[in-house]
Amino acid sequence: MRITLLKPTSLTLHAAALRLGLVAALLVGSTAAQAQSGNAAAQARPDDTLSVFGNTTTIEIAPVLVVAERGLYPGPMTVTNGGILNLFGVETTSDLFTAGTAVLATNAETQALRNSVENPDLRIILTVSEGLYRLVAKRSSGIAEIADLRGKKIGTILNTSSNYFVQAMLASAGLSIDDVEISTVLPLTSYATALTTGGLDAVSAWEPGAEYAAEAIGDDAIEFHDPTVYREIFNLNTRAMHLEDPVMRARIVAFVRALIEASELIEESPEIAWPLVARSAGLDEALVARVWRHHSYPATLVPDLLDVLVEEEQWLASQAGRTARSRETLATLIDGSVLEEARR
Repeated sequence: MRITLLKPTSLTLHAAALRLGLVAALLVGSTAAQAQSGNAAAQARPDDTLSVFGNTTTIEIAPVLVVAERGLYPGPMTVTNGGILNLFGVETTSDLFTAGTAVLATNAETQALRNSVENPDLRIILTVSEGLYRLVAKRSSGIAEIADLRGKKIGTILNTSSNYFVQAMLASAGLSIDDVEISTVLPLTSYATALTTGGLDAVSAWEPGAEYAAEAIGDDAIEFHDPTVYREIFNLNTRAMHLEDPVMRARIVAFVRALIEASELIEESPEIAWPLVARSAGLDEALVARVWRHHSYPATLVPDLLDVLVEEEQWLASQAGRTARSRETLATLIDGSVLEEARR
């Protein structure tokens, strides 16, 4: 799926003034880059379109969709289904990725950690949203608390943030992955039958997967969630080389400004985002509205991001059979300078 924006739509006077400021910032950044560099390629770029890739079937991407729909970014941009891998080029199209190379990409922090091992110039520059995950279990399976999951069958999506959420919730009750049986459940629509006819006792996935499961079993459902144990941190990512390019950096800063404004709009009137998400993800708008409360849209860099990366790195490293990276190394993946510049 691709959304293309060629020019801004009409805005309020206040927002229009902000747009002019963003355009000026882009022009200043572009002029400065040309002055600093005698490279003709930097002075004349064949395509000024900002390419943004992200999983357009997720609710977490809502602010990006609002930016595109309302013309909040002062220039041409595209939003294409994909993720972090597109930052490094994807040559073939699949269910999860569209072929192409991104300047910006959204994904959960789990994928940033996984892909930054081979691509250490990956940079996390903004937290777009947080997914407040939940584990949906069957009371009829004898489950009344997390500890009761011992020996039970749990469905999730391996090597993802939802998989990490499951192990974190188990650990909060003194259990480990070895104490349960984990199965992969895909696609999200299959969560509607995972607990009814799939032979599972509990499931966890990003929305609306969990909602499908909860609605399917009705009063038999019991839910476990604790954002202090874990919540998905869905970020905007780019590459260090783009941040070092003055022209590209100006565009990225302008897009982050636009995301901040989009998040404020969503906070004030969430209903403006529901039809956009529904259309992008192929979901019913009423369903999007029902699961909206399981998300937040901070448009900042959450203060515990590095702590989450450090803890989650231990899990990912053990899975991959490699040595976990140090806190100092992981800290280099977070670049707060773009957000600071955007706020100025």
